[in-house]
Amino acid sequence: MAGNFRIGQLAARTGRSIHAIRWYEAQGLIPGVVRDSGGRRIYSELHLSWLDLMDRLRRTGMSIAQMRQYTVLVKQGSKTLHQRQRLLSQHRLCVEQTIAEWTQALKLIDSKIDFYGEWLTTGKRPKLPTVNRSLKPLRQRLSKNPTIVRRKS
Repeated sequence: MAGNFRIGQLAARTGRSIHAIRWYEAQGLIPGVVRDSGGRRIYSELHLSWLDLMDRLRRTGMSIAQMRQYTVLVKQGSKTLHQRQRLLSQHRLCVEQTIAEWTQALKLIDSKIDFYGEWLTTGKRPKLPTVNRSLKPLRQRLSKNPTIVRRKS
């Protein structure tokens, strides 16, 4: 049983709760979990990296349905490599677009911080900064590009 561990050990190593790990498994998002003769789950090193991937996909906005779809494709083996690559490529595009929007939002926040700093320093209200509105909102881009996988709210 070297390299294998139980759910409490997986929780400790990943920083996730036992409840969260069981939820991921119940959602069909952790493939290849086996049970010992007593019915206890047995995890391997692969489950560590798998949980990390699932967490990162979720944090970057992938829906549970898409994560489930990806997991199903992985379970089907190498015949689904193209589909997996396509699904992750589409998700990557969404992540890049979100990063671009957040970068623009961060610039606006920095501009407002500078605006208030100048006002506090000079005692006079400065001119409002010019805002670059070149990036269209994500929803507008999504409606024009059906190849982008949409997140469900």
